[in-house]
Amino acid sequence: MSIRFNADEIFAMAVQIERNGQAFYQQAADMQKDETTREYFMNLANMEKEHVTTFQKMKEQFSDVGESMDLYDEAGAYLATMADGYKLEGSPRITAALTGSETIEEILRLAIGLEKDAVLFYLGMKDVVPEALGKNKIDFIIEEEKQHLVTLTAELKKLKA
Repeated sequence: MSIRFNADEIFAMAVQIERNGQAFYQQAADMQKDETTREYFMNLANMEKEHVTTFQKMKEQFSDVGESMDLYDEAGAYLATMADGYKLEGSPRITAALTGSETIEEILRLAIGLEKDAVLFYLGMKDVVPEALGKNKIDFIIEEEKQHLVTLTAELKKLKA
């Protein structure tokens, strides 16, 4: 049986990924000795928190987009695995691996890589959401993730200047 998703399910996963991202940036902030760097990571954690709220609202708004027709709840199990188990934005495994010895540049490069993977992941998810089940709604998540990339890349460039 092929797995099909609706926008509601994708937004549910996006909420979890953003919560993971918030935990990642909170952990990075907590490990900083420099107050400016700590504040920078706290701002990123707060951005992720705002995205959680935004995606939750969108999930509620689009929850009536349609049924995914997943009779065996394979989609739910897949989404939970993807949100927590893969190297995406704020992966719990990546967060747990932070030692506190990483430089801000190393953390930013790691975060940029995770954000790129998240963009690619959501682009792939668009392929498994039929138009009738809200495929076009996934574009909002992708644009938010791209904005994260812009923010992180700009900060990395400032460090190198």
